[in-house]
Amino acid sequence: MGVQVEKLEKNMAKLTIEVSAEEFEAALEKAYQKNKGKITLPGFRKGKAPRKMIEKMYGVGVFYEDAANELIPGAYSKAAQECGENIVSQPQIDVTQIGKGQPFIFTAEVALKPEVTLGEYKGLEVEKSEIAVSEEEVEKAVDKERENNARMLDIDDRAVENGDMVKLDFEGFVDGVAFAGGKGEDYPLTIGSGSFIPGFEEQLVGAKIGEDVEVNVTFPEEYHVEDLKSKAAVFKCKVNEIKVKELPEADDEFAKDVSEFDTLAEYKDDIRAKLLERKEKEAKRAKENKVVELAVANASMDIPDAMVNEQVRRMAEDFSRRLQSQGLTMEQYMQFTGMTADKLLEQMRPEALKRIQNSLVLEAIAKAENIQVSEERLDEEYAKMAQQYKMEVEKIKEIMDSYAKEQMKNDLAIQAAVEMITEAAKEVEAAKAE
Repeated sequence: MGVQVEKLEKNMAKLTIEVSAEEFEAALEKAYQKNKGKITLPGFRKGKAPRKMIEKMYGVGVFYEDAANELIPGAYSKAAQECGENIVSQPQIDVTQIGKGQPFIFTAEVALKPEVTLGEYKGLEVEKSEIAVSEEEVEKAVDKERENNARMLDIDDRAVENGDMVKLDFEGFVDGVAFAGGKGEDYPLTIGSGSFIPGFEEQLVGAKIGEDVEVNVTFPEEYHVEDLKSKAAVFKCKVNEIKVKELPEADDEFAKDVSEFDTLAEYKDDIRAKLLERKEKEAKRAKENKVVELAVANASMDIPDAMVNEQVRRMAEDFSRRLQSQGLTMEQYMQFTGMTADKLLEQMRPEALKRIQNSLVLEAIAKAENIQVSEERLDEEYAKMAQQYKMEVEKIKEIMDSYAKEQMKNDLAIQAAVEMITEAAKEVEAAKAE
């Protein structure tokens, strides 16, 4: 097998890959053996027709496609390793020569990893963050915990009020005809939550348990069911149950119930400390993101579209896996949101480009600063992984191949580069930063 590399514009390259005539013949024979059982010729039992007879009947190229599909993946993989180029996209394949007794030749157009010209990345100026926790934030956290520990009380001596949680039966009609999906029994609804069609919940205020109520609404123009958009509807409703939340008092007893502290003051001090810690971590991440953004803006690189397409593809696959972990398919997500595959991929492109730029610049900084990942640092990462996956450290090391280990070292070097340029950044007051 031979491979030639032709450099194209914008960090693209064309690999011309030649597979010997003997290898192509072997692939043709394999394609024949694979498919002969599906082919019937007059005078031969099914699966017994000689290859030459099949080629005479259906044309000499009858097995070319299967033979090419058999050869291309392995030949491309080998050529990609032999050519010495850093390929960062899936190949665009084009067969240029195919025929019996001839070498099989195809081209693979690929994106190459761009060179990065670094600009300033040390001593970058970032706006100083003012980190403080207000009493209002502490009280809000206490109130949230009170909500979490609220009791639900049954109400049977008054009508529905805003904020109540009700269970109701309902059925919707458009032009006097019930529509699909418009019926529910003992449906839980918090009045004022805005979870139903605009105007629906307000009309239940004043309704009593067991009382029939007609609710008149108009479906929004952007409603997800096409046949119901902008349509006037009548819902026949009956409230079956009314409940109201009773919040516990914010006092020392409450603090004892929900925390390890004996007094409300101690509980609030703990909340304040945790809020401050969270804000400090958020400020650190924001500073890192800003410093990286400035370093990328000061650098220059020519990123091929095919590299961005590859990153978008990986992000889409990751998004699909996360949906599946939540019990949703990509098709269901598209149906629920009205999203299309093309629109989703287009929305991902800016983030894909940003990830590539960040990674390339930080790799270049790590190289320029000769950042090395020590064995001690690797061992720390192995220990974290072992704890995360509840496995022995040695087992983690065994199952990680050389590529995974190199990728981990690269990720750790990038992380070290982020920390280095963040520590070197200068914090300035907001007015100066502007």
